[in-house]
Amino acid sequence: MEEVFPGFNSAISLEVGNSFDDFEVNQSFEHHLGRTLNIGDNTLFSSLTLCLNPLYFNDEYARENGHKQTPINPLLVFNTVFGMSVEDLSEKGGPFLGIDDLIFHENVYSGDTLRAKSTVLNKRISKSNEEVGIVTWHTEGFNQRGSLVVEYKRSNIVAKSGFQAKF
Repeated sequence: MEEVFPGFNSAISLEVGNSFDDFEVNQSFEHHLGRTLNIGDNTLFSSLTLCLNPLYFNDEYARENGHKQTPINPLLVFNTVFGMSVEDLSEKGGPFLGIDDLIFHENVYSGDTLRAKSTVLNKRISKSNEEVGIVTWHTEGFNQRGSLVVEYKRSNIVAKSGFQAKF
């Protein structure tokens, strides 16, 4: 077989993410990637998710309802903050068990930059599979002024060191 790119070796596979054993209760993570949201992100997200609330795509409607400009769709804010946490919390895989206590504290507008941090609230070994555990985190999303804009708790099944989550 002929090499497509002579001298190029295949990509190196790196292990990423944390295992169940890496998490400790009260351990905090400052998620390293921030994200500036803009009106294009907002319009595309709202359109693709069939969000028909004009507050998220109509400037005039937003101003008539007391906003300085069109606010960013809160579900985009949530999904962006959630996405920032994946590398540190659940990159190794394992079933997502859900979100609890989701609170939107403040509107986000085009040009706002979001950052996120998470804290381990709880961890326990699974009762049905000792190769995995369940970890619960509290995640907070902040804008560039340090104002809390969203927070929630989430849980995932996470494999212990030396195991892979198989479901």
